[in-house]
Amino acid sequence: MISKKRAIIYSVIIVIATALITSQVVGYKYKEYDKLVGLKRSIDKEFYKEANGEKLITGSIKGMFESLDDPYSQYYTKEEFKKLQEQTSGSYVGIGVVIGPTPDDELITVVSPIEGSPAEKSGIKSGDKIIKVDGKEVTSKDMDKAMGLIKGKAGTDVKLTIKRDSKTLDINVKREEIVLKTIDSKVLENDIGYIKISSFDEHTYNDFKKALDNLNKKNIKGLVIDLRDNPGGLLNICDDIADEILPKGNTIVSIKDNSGKSKVLKSDNDRQLDVPIAVLTNEGSASASEILTGAIVDNERGVAIGTTTFGKGLVQTVRELSDGTGYKLTTAQYYTPSGAYINKKGIKPNIEEKDENKQLDVALDWINKQINK
Repeated sequence: MISKKRAIIYSVIIVIATALITSQVVGYKYKEYDKLVGLKRSIDKEFYKEANGEKLITGSIKGMFESLDDPYSQYYTKEEFKKLQEQTSGSYVGIGVVIGPTPDDELITVVSPIEGSPAEKSGIKSGDKIIKVDGKEVTSKDMDKAMGLIKGKAGTDVKLTIKRDSKTLDINVKREEIVLKTIDSKVLENDIGYIKISSFDEHTYNDFKKALDNLNKKNIKGLVIDLRDNPGGLLNICDDIADEILPKGNTIVSIKDNSGKSKVLKSDNDRQLDVPIAVLTNEGSASASEILTGAIVDNERGVAIGTTTFGKGLVQTVRELSDGTGYKLTTAQYYTPSGAYINKKGIKPNIEEKDENKQLDVALDWINKQINK
């Protein structure tokens, strides 16, 4: 009968092999993990108390992902993976803020507060650095811990300690059920349509198409697409939206994997939006927002107005493992249709306007000029 300790050692090997997905196929050798197995034996034999085998396995796998020095690659426990899935499901209990790491420091950065959320109402802004949650220090190395502390029961408060420029602020935010509304649309003066996209989740494309169809029925002469404080989301949703805007055959984005192979996504829709388009951007416009902006600007279907975008030119693959755990791994880099690599650089707008209160007016002015040509 196999001993408990030996069974745990075998489980370490099995989990690692599963996470790497058929290690034999990609050429890994088990001897690379001899040290790990040996150290596990030493812990079992010599540690002064009984170690938690599951925690040791999880810690080993998390350490493997952390050693990639990539802020977007991460291994998730079952609970953590469920929370990750919430981000694209449409609703959750929290404060309504999108957070992420930046290459500049190890602090958790607010990419954007969700419009109408408790975070926005409490005055939290894009670029704020979260350094404590309820008095507990957090960094970008423990994002999941921070997210767990921020979330909680609806109606309860959480205190965030924020670093904003040279100031440190304590902000109390009441948790609520956050129902994500990713599309808002209306007709502005002179029959100019307006669509705000707050994120790219599972329902965004259908909602965008409905909004665009309604605006077209009203015979709009131009369109403002507002991507300010949009942290991104699902690439396929961004691709579908770009299909509704660009002529057939236009490049949307190029994706290059670690072997150097490129995959080019092109618009394959017979429909196109044949009106002047102005895209509003700021430092909170990231990832899929930047892909859509680049696709519109580089194909000369419109202009970007506002400030330089966040600068995330990396693509992540999310996979769930058979035991309910999962991982997110940066698997490719993307390039705009002109070939620009915008990671850590962002997209500079065609027309810079730092005052967000004036950006929409600048966009309307530009569209009206195009209409009257």
